[in-house]
Parts: sequence; C-alpha cells; structure tokens
Amino acid sequence: MDNLGIVFALIGAAAAAIFAGMGSAKGVGLVGQAGAGVVTEDPSKFGKVLILQILPGTQGLYGFLAAILVLLQVGIIGGSFEPISTATGLLYFGACLPIAVVGYFSGISQGKAAAAGVGIIAKKPDQSGKAITMAVMVETYAVLALLVSLLSIISVGKLGV
Repeated sequence: MDNLGIVFALIGAAAAAIFAGMGSAKGVGLVGQAGAGVVTEDPSKFGKVLILQILPGTQGLYGFLAAILVLLQVGIIGGSFEPISTATGLLYFGACLPIAVVGYFSGISQGKAAAAGVGIIAKKPDQSGKAITMAVMVETYAVLALLVSLLSIISVGKLGV
C-alpha cells in the first residue's frame, strides 16, 4: 500500500493547525494593537482588555485539537501507525477543512470585533460585558466548524475505508 493516504491526512491536520492558528495570531495581534493604546492611557483597564485579546486565540486551539485528533486516529501519536488508503486520507483532509477555513476567517473577524470592543472599554469601561458579548458572537461559528470537523474525523475513523 502506498503512503498517499497518510500524506493527505497529515496535510489536513497541518491545514487545521496552520490556518486556524494564523487566524488567531492575526486576531490576537489586532486586539493587542488596539489595547496597547488604552492600557498606556489607563493601566487599570488591562484586565478587561486582556479578556478581549484572549478571545480570538481560541480558533488556533480548535485547529490544534482537530490536528491532534487526526494524528491520534492515524496512529502518528500513540505508536499504532499503519498505512491508510488514499480515500481515508482524503476523508481526513476534508474533515479538517471546516475548522481550517472557518478558524482562519473567524479568528480575524473576532479580532476585529474585539478590537472595536477595546474602544468601548476605553470610553465606557462599565460596558465591557457588551464588548465581550459582541466578540463572543463570532466564536459561535468557530465552535460549529470545530464540531463538524471533530464529528467528521471521528466518523472517518469508524468507517475503516
């Protein structure tokens, strides 16, 4: 049996981790840039700004989780590696796409929403809950993508194609 299946599975796992991680890095960076000015003017707002900065980082964690699950399923982690068919590798690749793509775009979008929330905290710190709520709404779509990827990855493992 050739190793093309494992290549596709590993590309899928890498895509999940890389693209979701890139989206998170961009999002966290956007909020950090916005928050730096606010904290410079009023260091007491650091805690509220930090909460907003953490939020876009979750997409990277979701992509990492999907990648680890694929690596476990194919035996790269855990030591039970056996070659898989090309069809199975392609199924793993496809299963990683939801969190890879949605994680990338939602990480950036959540960063933009959270950066706008930093502006709310700068002017009205008592309204931080509203700023957090607006940023968290973007998270919903990353969570849905994660669920689709995880359920798909688990299902591929049960198929034994």
